[in-house]
Amino acid sequence: MIIDYVLKYIGYFAAFCTTIAFFPQAIKAWKTKSTKDISLYMFLLLVVGILAWLVYGILISSLPLVIANLAVLFLAISILIAKLKFK
Repeated sequence: MIIDYVLKYIGYFAAFCTTIAFFPQAIKAWKTKSTKDISLYMFLLLVVGILAWLVYGILISSLPLVIANLAVLFLAISILIAKLKFK
């Protein structure tokens, strides 16, 4: 059905946008070695939330959710590592 096709690609588009949104922050944190304006607690909570979305995506067999949350988890953890490393 056409609606299923459209919904699937909306999911992929949303996953792409929310994943790409983390790249500038991750690159900036590692280039400048500065994370003073990033909240440690917000990123800890974000990583927990991303893990929950990843598990949810796996449980409902949603490829857009799994792919996006794996990528975002990697980026968020890299920012979190930068935050802890460059205090």
